[in-house]
Amino acid sequence: MRRLLGIVAAALVLIPVSKAHSESSGYATVGNLKMYYEIHGEGNPEPVIVLHGAYMDIPSMGEIIPQLAKERMVYAVELQGHGRTNDIDRPIRYQDLASDVSTFMDQMGIRKADVVGYSMGAAVGFFLATDHPDKVDQLVALSMAYDLSGMQPDYLKMIPQMRPEMFVGSPIEKQWKTLSPHPGRFVLFVEKMIALEHEPVSWQERVRQLKSPTLLVTGDADVVTLEHSVELFRLLGGGAMGDLGRKLPKSRFAVLPASSHTAIIRQPDLLMGLIKPFLDGEHAKGMFEK
Repeated sequence: MRRLLGIVAAALVLIPVSKAHSESSGYATVGNLKMYYEIHGEGNPEPVIVLHGAYMDIPSMGEIIPQLAKERMVYAVELQGHGRTNDIDRPIRYQDLASDVSTFMDQMGIRKADVVGYSMGAAVGFFLATDHPDKVDQLVALSMAYDLSGMQPDYLKMIPQMRPEMFVGSPIEKQWKTLSPHPGRFVLFVEKMIALEHEPVSWQERVRQLKSPTLLVTGDADVVTLEHSVELFRLLGGGAMGDLGRKLPKSRFAVLPASSHTAIIRQPDLLMGLIKPFLDGEHAKGMFEK
């Protein structure tokens, strides 16, 4: 168990860090949080908010940020207790994190934006889109489950065994301490993250409420089962045959080959080949489409 967690930790920390320099950065006051953010692609017309995965930060999202910034104004944030954003006396929960992002948008004068989220960040983006539907135009959800039953059996077996001491001395701890404003509180942070794993995940009704067109991306060896991802796509209106006079659904679904959960974010060129046409509203035309 400890070895498996160590492999996951190393994979997350060893994601190539972004080489791009932000045009500006700072801290937004979000309640008791001092939320760190960076802006890339400043001056581009369309805003997109990037939300990192669990135990991660802005640099560990890699090259997806500068790739997006070529045409869009990217607001990358670090969520509660992650990166340079402080932790506060509150559990780490998706709904609260989504509320923080909503407040951040108000602080920055962002009325509406596209959202790109990876793993935990995908769930936060999903909650943002369902709790604050007027603020999310399109959602890109990289590796997201809407029900705990959709996670791989091996991962479900891991959850009850997770303990903070399994993370102590790992690459995650080392990376976390280099940026955290309170490096001595790592164990407390991990306790909150483990508690998040035990939070109920049964969001089918939320999926039905989702109005934002959504691009789902999963790996063929992801922590989420392929069957679950297909079912999520069907709940979003996808999965029917095209070429029969029907319009294609606004939501889309893609599976990355030979890709584990932690490998998804390491393929920015492949991801951008999916994300860019989705955000631009483009798709390959079938022979019966005008």
